Amino acid sequence: MLNTLRSLIERQILKARAEGKLSGLEGEGKPLPDRSQEALSDPAVAAGFRIMAQAGVIPEEFSVKKQLDDARAAFAQLSDPAERKAAMARIADLEMRYNMARDARRAFLK
Repeated sequence: MLNTLRSLIERQILKARAEGKLSGLEGEGKPLPDRSQEALSDPAVAAGFRIMAQAGVIPEEFSVKKQLDDARAAFAQLSDPAERKAAMARIADLEMRYNMARDARRAFLK
């Protein structure tokens, strides 16, 4: 059974190559990307993250983390106490949003 399936797949690949259906594909002539870190994760989740990355979509957790890093960098430059207080409130809000997004992702992946 396995050999039959393998030969069927091989014939389909050879047929597609002969018809030119496998030329001009994205990444042609390049090595396959290293996805060894995905070997231990759920294949469906890994595929979902890969599709999101190819579409240019990032999870909320990552965008909030970037905002948090930017807010911390801006806070370090402030000297006025009122501005520092407002910046600290923004950082606290972003930390809460980041932790909520991270916890939601972890709960979803369980």
